[in-house]
Amino acid sequence: MSSSGAKKVYEQDGEEAREIAKYLPYFPFKGIPRFYDIGGFLAEPKVFQQIVDIFASRYAEIGIDSVAGLDARGFILGPPIALALNKPFIMMRKKGKMPNSIQSEKYETEYGSREGMTVQRDKIKPKDRVLVIDDLVATGGTLSSAIQLVHMLGGEVVECACVVELKMFIDPPEDSGLPSRTNLFKQLGIDHVPVWGLVSEDVLTVEAELHKDYVDDGEEH
Repeated sequence: MSSSGAKKVYEQDGEEAREIAKYLPYFPFKGIPRFYDIGGFLAEPKVFQQIVDIFASRYAEIGIDSVAGLDARGFILGPPIALALNKPFIMMRKKGKMPNSIQSEKYETEYGSREGMTVQRDKIKPKDRVLVIDDLVATGGTLSSAIQLVHMLGGEVVECACVVELKMFIDPPEDSGLPSRTNLFKQLGIDHVPVWGLVSEDVLTVEAELHKDYVDDGEEH
């Protein structure tokens, strides 16, 4: 809170984001040259708390009814944000993990095709204002699945929020060969749903120090 009483507005790649970026090293992993590891800030309680505080501040102002986290890293970030806001936390999981659930359509990610996400049908009510949380947004495939689940139950996605947003996928040139999140959301009729990321690749410059025995042992390539 400033001396004038105005509420702090946190901007993508702003002062706080640039400090947080120091704790998001990248590894060559899953065949990707720059895989950003949230384990860096999870190991720093003050930094993790700062991220929770930033998100809680933003969404206390906007106003929400519940927080939905995506399997699996959204399960780490979502609950403390939900608790800070005194709102319910909702799990969105892979197929076959929860009873009494509905499933969205198959979707595409930067890793390939995925079966739709699921949510328990009694967790979202018509007109509920839902905040969707994940660690990172790239192509937007996983977020699109989550948005569709909320809409299937009559809710409204207030915003999709991620610690990291890879802007290179928002609206890349057609000749780049990169998938376009903008086009995907338009095709699915969900382009009215805003996406917000605290940190972009523009300030994520910390290369992880690799152990001499390091190998890329990610499950998906």
